[in-house]
Amino acid sequence: MRTALLIAVASLLCTCARQPSLLEEVRALGELRVVTRNSPITYYMGQAGPEGPDYELARSFAERLGVKLKLIEAERFSDLLKEVRDGRAHIAAAGLTVTPERARSVDFGPSYQHVSQHLVYRRGYKRPRSAADLVGKRIEVVANSSYVESLLAARHEVPGLAWIENPSADAGELLNKVADGEADFTVVDSNLFSVFQRFHPELLVAFDFSKGDSLAWAFQRRSERSLIDAAGAHLAAMRASGDLSHLMDRYYGHRHSFDYAGTRKFIRDYKRMLPHYRALFEAAGKRADIDWRLIAAVGYQESHWDPAAESPKGALGMMMLTPDTALLMNVEDRSDAVQSITAGSKYLWRMRRRISRLAPGISEPDLTWMALAAYNMGYGHLLDARRIAKLNGGNPDRWIDIKRTLPLLMERRWYEQTRWGYARGHETRAYVRNIRNYYDILVWLTEGRNAWHRPESTVEVPVKTADTLPAQAVTNENRS
Repeated sequence: MRTALLIAVASLLCTCARQPSLLEEVRALGELRVVTRNSPITYYMGQAGPEGPDYELARSFAERLGVKLKLIEAERFSDLLKEVRDGRAHIAAAGLTVTPERARSVDFGPSYQHVSQHLVYRRGYKRPRSAADLVGKRIEVVANSSYVESLLAARHEVPGLAWIENPSADAGELLNKVADGEADFTVVDSNLFSVFQRFHPELLVAFDFSKGDSLAWAFQRRSERSLIDAAGAHLAAMRASGDLSHLMDRYYGHRHSFDYAGTRKFIRDYKRMLPHYRALFEAAGKRADIDWRLIAAVGYQESHWDPAAESPKGALGMMMLTPDTALLMNVEDRSDAVQSITAGSKYLWRMRRRISRLAPGISEPDLTWMALAAYNMGYGHLLDARRIAKLNGGNPDRWIDIKRTLPLLMERRWYEQTRWGYARGHETRAYVRNIRNYYDILVWLTEGRNAWHRPESTVEVPVKTADTLPAQAVTNENRS
């Protein structure tokens, strides 16, 4: 009898014990399970490993919690919320728009980005002005997406509106179909369109179904909000420190301006001219341990891949080497494509190494963008820009702060405080932006969708213990 009573009491105590919160479960498990999708605006495999805005946010959140990050890649868009609802994932992080329909089945954290929903069509087609102009046309959108909800709302006003919901394709693939003429229209978020418009310059925006939509992470609905609150605190800290702006600038900062004619010409030159020099860029990339496509992008920005190009200031050749730089790099003939590409890539490598030695805390890709700026304007002027950024309360180790500072080198009140004086900082900012765009397009042209593909369905990222950068030492002369 006594034993039975003890068992009953123990059972009652277990029943009455407080259930651990979701945050406590994550920490006890030692991993944060995040379901996402393979996409240039969420998560993909870059040259140095996993990349993407949602990946970066999830990785930093896992580090804050002191647990491993386990990414689960969903095959279909419709699987994202299901993984969270069924408890297999703690968070769905895949550029999800907050909508009333979705909020009925999951909880959303705070917004980290705002987008518009673009109706996209191909240049040469008659531009639709409203949903009424879409009746009878082939509209294809991602199944179970927020775009379907927008179309359903539009159908209340336009009863004849119809569309196809594709259960297997992502928005990028549907943009490809519109570009190829296999569909008349699709609907995508503005951040994704900014990526793909450079690969398909013939795509245009007809109108917006919505503006200012919030993107946020989705969580399993529970009575307690411990994990959501922790994510909100992390996001607030990233905003306050400038880390969130830095992250968004990394992925979208160079995509705000679009040059239709320039992009079309670049793609034509890629097909017509690059094959003659690709092997040279590839060989130089291996020697300098730099992606050959970045070196090719520099060459295009400098000379449009013309070995005989010459600037009014005396720079010459494929990589536009000045006489001083050519002397430093032992170049005998600046108009020789082999010598120019070899020297230009090595010079860029030396700039990157020198900056890394000066400021070991600079991470990629910011280090590369600063090296490109130094390649264009000179190492000394980059040091001046770093000093001004610091004087203005910015972080000299972040490209987002440096590029805001560069135009100040053209203002007397600022350049008089510097060692190297006046510099055309506005041109340098555009120079780096153009190279970033050319590089992205080259990655797309050489790899297609494989540029963002990962064959495995899951990836684990361990807790970050320390930033380790190799000791780097090199000297170089200022490039004027």
